[in-house]
Amino acid sequence: MTPLSTQFCNGYASHRAKEGYGLSGAALRALPYHQTGPLARQWKVRAKSFDAFVWHVLKPATGPLALLDLGAGNGWLSHRVARMGHRPVALDVREDYIDGLGAARQFLADTPGLFECVTASFEAIPFESGRFDVTLFNASLHYAQDLERALSEAMRVTRRGGLLVIMDSPFYARHADGQAMVAEKKANGAPRFGAQAELLLAPDFIEYLTPTRLHDAAPSLRWTRHRVRYPFWYEMRPFLALIKRKRVPSRFDLWTARVP
Repeated sequence: MTPLSTQFCNGYASHRAKEGYGLSGAALRALPYHQTGPLARQWKVRAKSFDAFVWHVLKPATGPLALLDLGAGNGWLSHRVARMGHRPVALDVREDYIDGLGAARQFLADTPGLFECVTASFEAIPFESGRFDVTLFNASLHYAQDLERALSEAMRVTRRGGLLVIMDSPFYARHADGQAMVAEKKANGAPRFGAQAELLLAPDFIEYLTPTRLHDAAPSLRWTRHRVRYPFWYEMRPFLALIKRKRVPSRFDLWTARVP
């Protein structure tokens, strides 16, 4: 596993800005319910995932939860969860002001101390064992370079009986379908990333998940899939792919496992 370089993080932030992720003010505070701009469709999907997370994880809680938001980005989820009375910590390897932890400072300017921000990799989490009730991979686990290590670290910092949660990472039923996605991404690297293609495609991320991959990386965990009811156009993607003879698309959904 090679730590992400400053050059990669800066290049990634620059690309995210071009894609429209750099939000501020009312648009940032509306996340994940932001409904305008080039990423409106994506946020509609992520809003459904968050609603499922609230329903399956937060609502059953009998008191405030200590929650670790892994891959927190601009901190939108930590902001939402803190407003509900829980105690989140936002962790991300990026500190930029596009959609890294630098952008999360906007929430903290409104309410200082609302949540904590920590710059670190989720493959080397700088917290003591058993600190958190819930550890959430927030659209981030597919960026792991070592899946076994990432899950091991998440288990370590979560108390026994606590929850691990995977939200908004691409899942496939078959390894071959995930590999087809990776091949397509690399083939389209130059048109998508331009001059930064080599830099942005260099890290050896796992890119996608399958139930088998999860089991092999952490056999002691028993995962439950909570199927999310996404917008109609999203649910139609597999049928359209079949008609157009394209690769099988991924699904997000919500996955949870109790720490033994």
